[in-house]
Amino acid sequence: MVVGTVLVELHIPQSTSLKAKRSVVNRIKQRLASKFNVSVAEVDYQDLWQRAAIGVAVVGGEKAVVESSLTKVVRLIESETSIEVLAVDVNFY
Repeated sequence: MVVGTVLVELHIPQSTSLKAKRSVVNRIKQRLASKFNVSVAEVDYQDLWQRAAIGVAVVGGEKAVVESSLTKVVRLIESETSIEVLAVDVNFY
């Protein structure tokens, strides 16, 4: 069994309130969960308007499959036009 995680730190420049930020973050979380069947959560910076950290976890039988899923997750997040990706940290266990 292989567990893969990715932590993606985001900047949301157009956000002017926590409500606006939550709207962007929730849209991203829902897209990831429905498209890739992964576990997703906002894991840091909950009290900042323009910053967010999203954690994603995938479990699989082979590292290559898990790695491929996480790569697709990161690509989808990076394709979002309303955010800037500040950092990506991928780990396998």
